[in-house]
Amino acid sequence: MAEKVLKVDVPRIPFSRFQKKLGGHVGLLVGIVVISVMVLMALFAPWIAPDDPYRQDLDARLIPPIWHATGTWDHPLGTDPLGRDYLTRVIYGSQIALITAGLVVAIAGTIGSLMGIAAGYFGGKVDMVVSFMISVRLSMPVVLVALAVVAIVGGSLTVIIWVLGLLLWDRFAVVMRSATMQIRSLEYVTSARAAGCSTPRILFSEILPNLTGPLVVVTTLEMAHAILLEAALSFLGLGVQPPLPSWGLMIAEGRGYLFFDPWVVTVPGVALFVLVFGINLLGDGVRDITALENRN
Repeated sequence: MAEKVLKVDVPRIPFSRFQKKLGGHVGLLVGIVVISVMVLMALFAPWIAPDDPYRQDLDARLIPPIWHATGTWDHPLGTDPLGRDYLTRVIYGSQIALITAGLVVAIAGTIGSLMGIAAGYFGGKVDMVVSFMISVRLSMPVVLVALAVVAIVGGSLTVIIWVLGLLLWDRFAVVMRSATMQIRSLEYVTSARAAGCSTPRILFSEILPNLTGPLVVVTTLEMAHAILLEAALSFLGLGVQPPLPSWGLMIAEGRGYLFFDPWVVTVPGVALFVLVFGINLLGDGVRDITALENRN
């Protein structure tokens, strides 16, 4: 017997109303601008960077930025202790930060979302198993576990991505579980079951599209979390290894010059702050608009 297909009209925000909501949320607009600039900077790094991020020039080491009296436009953000152009390394550092955030969230989001949706929809023993796994994961400090694994396996960008991806899925699981429990009892899900729709169809066609709002918010939070963790591990020497231009590694390399040349630490620190701040603004804005639409 052919499976009956039930079409459910999901309310959508009209584009004009969406524009109005978007234009009235300053934080969301700032977050979109910041993220867009960072993404474009990472994508076009080979064309906009003024120098090679790995080229050393010991005769030009620790040149101050242009806002210092001895600064030069040849190196607008100065140079590091090995004479490498700081603007170039900051630009290429955005690639590492965004690649880490994107891949970590992809791994963690896939694991956590599947577990959370399964627990929230099926309940019973499935929910008990998933809840136990979430409790086990929450009992393990992320930083300490990551430090132990990286210390044993060795630090590299690939190792960092996999370690963080396999450790940061718990928030996805908790949020998706809670949201799925609320949605599974709604009328359109009940109607889909009554019409004979299969469980995979209900999960992927009826439930998953209505989890977009919470999923986007958790994704932005975990992206910021992943970027900070990568920077922290690189700062400790157990993350991205030299000569890759990781912002955390740049801060670690410049900490010995903090009292005499503070910009060596300030420049990558500000870049890290701006990116994380922009991601958080984006997530908060999406959450506010989604919550406002749900109330309406």
